[in-house]
Order: sequence, then C-alpha cells, then structure tokens
Amino acid sequence: MWPEVAVLLLLLVQTSHALCHPASCGKISNISYPFRLKGDPEKCGEESYELGCENNVTLLYMNSAQYHVQAINYKNYTVRVVDPALQLHNCSSLPLRSLSRSNFSDTYTYTYSSDPYQAITSSYENWGSLSFEHILFLNCKHTVRENGKYVKTEECVKWDSKGYAYAVVGDLKAEDLEVGCDIKLVAPTSLRTFNNHSYTSMHSSLAYGFQISWINLACQNHPCPDGFCYFDSASQKLDCRRGPCELDRKLIYL
Repeated sequence: MWPEVAVLLLLLVQTSHALCHPASCGKISNISYPFRLKGDPEKCGEESYELGCENNVTLLYMNSAQYHVQAINYKNYTVRVVDPALQLHNCSSLPLRSLSRSNFSDTYTYTYSSDPYQAITSSYENWGSLSFEHILFLNCKHTVRENGKYVKTEECVKWDSKGYAYAVVGDLKAEDLEVGCDIKLVAPTSLRTFNNHSYTSMHSSLAYGFQISWINLACQNHPCPDGFCYFDSASQKLDCRRGPCELDRKLIYL
C-alpha cells in the first residue's frame, strides 16, 4: 500500500508545480521546483528553497547568510554558489565568514537531515565524500619552512602586521598544525583541478564557488521502502539500493 500512496503523492506534487512557469534572474534561467523567487505564487517551489534576485544576481540564503548562485543542475540536484565578497581577480578578497562541513548536519549525523541543503556526495560510488574541499587560512607567529602544505599568501592576505599568512588545502590534521599558527578562516571550493602550491590558483578556485545538494528533498519523492535512495551518476537518475546506508565519516570535522 505504501508504494502506491507515495507514487500518488509524487504525481500530485509534480502536477501542482508543473503549472508554474520557470523564473529567471540575471544569468540564472529556468528557476523551477524546488526553487522559487521571492514574489512567486505560494504553490510554486518550496519555501525553504526561496531565492532572491537583486541587481540581476540570484541569491541563495543559508545559515543566516546569502550567497551568489552560479549554476543550478537539476539533473544531479546540485547548486553552485559563491561567497559575495570573493572577487576573481582580487586575491585580497576573502569570504565574509567561515563555512565548512560542520555547518551541514548530514556530515556528522547518521539520521535523516531535515536541512534544505546537504554537503555529502549523493552518488553511490562516492557515497560519504564531501561535494567540496576546504581551504584553510592561517596566521603564524613565525615562518613555516618545512611543511609543504603551507602556501604563502604573499601580499594578498595579511591577518596581523607581526604574523605570517598561509593557506592550506584540505582538512588539517592535528600533526600538521604548526606551533604558533592559528586558523583564521575556512572556505570551501568544488573546483578540484587547481594547483595547491599556488595561492593565486587557490583563490581562483574559491571564486569558482562550491556545490551543495538538495538530494534529501528529491529522495522524499523517490521512496525506497527496503533500502536507501541515491543518485546514479551513470543513468543520471535517482535509484534505490537494498540494505542500510553505511556512511564512512572518519574525516576531521572543522
């Protein structure tokens, strides 16, 4: 009985939202379910996925902050956003606030997350991995010479007139944190192909933005009574897999 009811509810939802015309704002066109723009009819899109449009820039609201939408991919249920303070050709520009895996409940809980957006990759072959990578900014009391992970930000970033500024790609293990160094900022990027020994390349990757997903909402409309829902990257569709969903979440939380 449950599968039939779920299918009926899904058809009702799809029919309701099919009557809504796609919206657009600046370079982002075809804004449709689950998204909606402010001012759209209440029946169109979900309230939790309401976007703003200011000066032809599409805005996404998350964790009491706003981000500029760069792209929406309805095939794999992801949206790419960037911090509004980042400027591609200005290496001194930095995100307004830190953002890391710890800001997304799906990265540290085994239960269903009710948050609108998720940071865990939804494809089965990469299940449990983050959809973005961290870049850490540190201020050190002394120069770091023997740790190749530490990249000088040169004249681009200065946290303290008496300190030395560095950037590090990836999660920082306890043994990698140099004595006298403090983490000042954590920022995400989903551009994996960059030179992690060049700060210019690091900054460009931050300006590219990072991906988050609405896979949990999509899976609500794709019930899997005997298993769990996931995104099949080969078929580009949601699918079900039997058995419990076991996530490997051994990464250090920031």
